[in-house]
Amino acid sequence: MTKNMGTFDRGLRALVVAPAAIVVALVLGAGTVFGVVLFVVAGIMLAAAATAVCPTSTPVTRRREMT
Repeated sequence: MTKNMGTFDRGLRALVVAPAAIVVALVLGAGTVFGVVLFVVAGIMLAAAATAVCPTSTPVTRRREMT
């Protein structure tokens, strides 16, 4: 897959969004459903930041290229 994230977006996901999701999950309780969902969201954010590929923005990018 081609990279579709910039440096700012990667930093924001890795340094702000993922840690915030982890902290909120720990505050709410790591074993609760909402806590587990937040851990999954944090993992997805970290994976996207590490690979510079965001699967959810790929359809949007392709749609822009087609028009």
